[in-house]
Amino acid sequence: MDSKVKSIDVAEKFKVSKLDNFSWYRDVVKRILDFILSLFGIVILAIPMLIIALIIKFDSPKEKILFKQKRVGKNNHVFTILKFRSMRQDAPHEMATKNFENPEAYITPIGKIIRKTSLDELPQLFNVFKGEMSLVGPRPLIPSEKSVLELREKYGASKILPGITGLAQVHGRDEITDEYKASYDGKYALNMSLLLDISIIFRTAFDVVMSRGVHEGKD
Repeated sequence: MDSKVKSIDVAEKFKVSKLDNFSWYRDVVKRILDFILSLFGIVILAIPMLIIALIIKFDSPKEKILFKQKRVGKNNHVFTILKFRSMRQDAPHEMATKNFENPEAYITPIGKIIRKTSLDELPQLFNVFKGEMSLVGPRPLIPSEKSVLELREKYGASKILPGITGLAQVHGRDEITDEYKASYDGKYALNMSLLLDISIIFRTAFDVVMSRGVHEGKD
């Protein structure tokens, strides 16, 4: 039994080690596409983002428009993610929303709408433009989610840029276990391609329209 486990671990390490090799798509083309598409998105969506910002400010004048939080990115580098604020300022900041006992108590009226439609994620286009994120990749985690970060390290997902959407998001999002999420993230890292990215983006758009895979708080 021990030898079987050891052989599996060696196989996993061999797969992950392939991520250290140069890849034209992963290391060059993908970044160029992210830069161009994020800039295009920022310009095209500037007015809708301004409208959302004004509505958030009108909804709660004394609170901030943007939500900023430390997240873990490529090679475990910590960066500040940007989102439209969808919760009250007194909501726990160092805890994943899925672990909230009662997230509805913190989500604002406008927050319910922008979370359901994923419009709260739009400011992350600036993270993509700066090179801190990609359009497609593992969703960036908060530093306290150590168990999932360790799983991502095991599967090699920590070696690539996190994304606005990813393979795990189109395979259940909040409805699958952390182990499955990390394995999907690792699978994406090892099989990254333009065709896969396009597929994930279209599937994400479909899931957003259908409100699939979104789950707030604990069961």
